[in-house]
Amino acid sequence: MAAPLTLLIIVAVTIRAVLFRSSLAELISERVEVVSPLNAWKRVVEGLALLDLGVSPYAGDVFHETPLIIYFFHFVIDYAEIVFMIADALTAVALYLAVKDYNKTVFRKQKYALEAERYPLDCVELIRTPKEMYYIPLKVAMFYLLNPFTILSCVAKSTCGLNNAVIALFILCTVKGSALMSAIFLALATYQSIYPLTLFAPALLFLLQRLYIPVNWQRSSFWLFTTQYAFMYLGSLCVMVCLSFFLLSSWDFLSSVYGFILSVPDLTPNIGLFWYFFAEMFEHFRLFFICVFQINVFFYTIPLSVKLKEHPVFLIFMQIAIISIFKSYPTVGDIALYMAFLPAWNHLYRFLRNIFLVSVVLLACSALFPVLWHLWIYAGSANSNFYYAITLLFNVAQILLVSDYFYAYLRREHHLTHGLYLKRKDGSEATLVLK
Repeated sequence: MAAPLTLLIIVAVTIRAVLFRSSLAELISERVEVVSPLNAWKRVVEGLALLDLGVSPYAGDVFHETPLIIYFFHFVIDYAEIVFMIADALTAVALYLAVKDYNKTVFRKQKYALEAERYPLDCVELIRTPKEMYYIPLKVAMFYLLNPFTILSCVAKSTCGLNNAVIALFILCTVKGSALMSAIFLALATYQSIYPLTLFAPALLFLLQRLYIPVNWQRSSFWLFTTQYAFMYLGSLCVMVCLSFFLLSSWDFLSSVYGFILSVPDLTPNIGLFWYFFAEMFEHFRLFFICVFQINVFFYTIPLSVKLKEHPVFLIFMQIAIISIFKSYPTVGDIALYMAFLPAWNHLYRFLRNIFLVSVVLLACSALFPVLWHLWIYAGSANSNFYYAITLLFNVAQILLVSDYFYAYLRREHHLTHGLYLKRKDGSEATLVLK
């Protein structure tokens, strides 16, 4: 499998290298769907210029990346294009290895369940075979590297690609069972954008499951490991924040980075839900609705963790998707990360209800984004309502996609427990309803 993956990476890097040298690179870097005020490359360059002049990059209202990012690019600015291509390749390899290891775990559990005769006899067709699982890791890497959203994000030199690499490494370390490295990469992801904080719960559940520690509030082993993992995570996060302070000799970055993410002061149009709503908002209602919108990302963590506590990897997928939809400054690069996981759930396709409709809507919206932007900004024959309408439809389609996979996953698990062909008490065929 190493040869196909290597060939895939070579093809992906070649595509990116060609686009970097084309006239499209500058156009792509200006697209509001691809870059945001948080991760735009022009803002990073501006921050580097201020740093070289001895001025704090957070003195103005231009740069909103973290201090470690700006100091990282301070040394590799001349090789920025190579850095972003390496980041994409690293993300793909990490996802490939993580899914490969996860599939081994799934197959092992399935084998034990079959030996123990836990599955009903009519569920044979739901059992996953090694043959159908063999190419899934390669498909996951392909879905990430050749996704147009990923390619556009890389060519625009959006720092979203670096965030995706960190999250992919966190997933790999978690699946491999390395609690320390998992906590460090999760802390780094949280340091970058706050929202990955919600990935703490699924990572903890997976590591507990791997160590055969039951999720029982009365067990001392549960609390001991939870405390250890939380200490490693918070300790790593504190080290990164303190290192940022020592680099800048100032706490200005806290309000410029995290305050900016949470308060959403820049209402530049993007593919998210915030900008239009708060552009029309009366100022005295702003704080209340900021809290309402921001809580969406964190609100679903507890109920989903309760429902999917036996399936933490699928929970990670759900949380990444929720972050991509509800964060304050989303870009297409965020969407590409969770979409890369779709081949890992190919066994759910038979239970999906709206996959064709959702796929068509997502493709149509992706094509209409630049059209409606041109009509609004350049032609003057449309207004912001047109662009926000397509943004709203795009996010509704994402929500339908994620909820459809959630339904399909739960339905398959129900069939594996109660049988594929459900019957009522009177012997008639029953219909499964998700409530």
